[in-house]
Amino acid sequence: MKYQTLQPILNERSRRLWAGTEALAWGRGGIAVVGRVTGLSRNTIVHGIGDAQQKNGLDTARIRQAGGGRKRKATVDTTLTGALERLVEPDSRGDPQSPLRWTCKSTRRLAKELTDQGYAVSHRLVAELLHELGYSLQSNRKTKEGTTHPDRNAQFEHINHKVTGWIRRGQPAVSVDTKKKELVGDFKNNGQQWRPKGNPETVQVHDFPDPQLGKAIPYGVYDLARNAGWVSVGIDHDTAAFAVNTIRRWWKATGLAAYPRAKSLLIMADSGGSNGARVRLWKWELHKLACETGLTIHVCHLPPGTSKWNKIEHRLFSFISQNWRGQPLLTHATIVNLIANTRTSTGLKVRCILDRKRYPTSVTVSDEQMAKIRLIPDTFHGNWNYTIRPI
Repeated sequence: MKYQTLQPILNERSRRLWAGTEALAWGRGGIAVVGRVTGLSRNTIVHGIGDAQQKNGLDTARIRQAGGGRKRKATVDTTLTGALERLVEPDSRGDPQSPLRWTCKSTRRLAKELTDQGYAVSHRLVAELLHELGYSLQSNRKTKEGTTHPDRNAQFEHINHKVTGWIRRGQPAVSVDTKKKELVGDFKNNGQQWRPKGNPETVQVHDFPDPQLGKAIPYGVYDLARNAGWVSVGIDHDTAAFAVNTIRRWWKATGLAAYPRAKSLLIMADSGGSNGARVRLWKWELHKLACETGLTIHVCHLPPGTSKWNKIEHRLFSFISQNWRGQPLLTHATIVNLIANTRTSTGLKVRCILDRKRYPTSVTVSDEQMAKIRLIPDTFHGNWNYTIRPI
């Protein structure tokens, strides 16, 4: 009756101690009596007697003695950890022909492969072992920039010196680039937004471009001094003509009013793409722009492989991406409105228009046309830094 009353609140340790003390109180034959009444094994009762007779007593924080309980798989089989590491890192720790070299290394797949090798493990045990080995779930990190040009830092210093001087003299200095092309339609857009629980906005399963809507090509101009952006959303091709036409529209719409006394324009651009340093059409179109506006155009290209350092990337494009995260870009009008309504606490303002003009590709600029351009290379890396004067 005492055992039935106490059993619901007894743990392994207290049950063992109670049985041991009862057996001691009975004296001779006590172990058999307590075992018959409670159903506990003789070994458990004997261990309880031993615990009760310890001079120093048991650690009150422990239920079992130190070292008690079933041993971990990795402790019993010392080869388990090594086998797991060889699967996770087949190139550096094991056979390069590992069956998991070209597959997703999930805990369930790893557990299955270890089971096939004769190890009795679960995916939970695999996860515990991976954490103990210092592994964690990680995504790719963009850090490799390829070969580094020996004059990369010098070019950045050159650009910074020019931009500082232009802004100090009240002349316009802009950063330009093409943002990632976007599918127009009810397609998934990365990111999340607040909606009623259990009611996400539904989009297409497959990201096949809509033949009617196509893609949107945002090309931006960021005014470094005024913290203001201009974006033209193209619907045709990302060409040098499209890029320079965006600069032209920015100048006519806002640049001229902001810099009425401007005599020169400094453009900071990447080394590749539609505004690349080697693109002839880019220089020809800038020549036409210089002749139209009367501005002397100075161009500084970022060194190869450093496009992520272009100011427009993290001062304009990043905030546009944040503003439309999780929202399907259903129409060109949606894209234009989302870009135009991008704001920041530091005062960024953006204007955006839709450019419906067609820009053919594979336009050839002849040697005769190049000879007409008043192109003056700088003394420092004239291939990256040059001036185009109007005729």
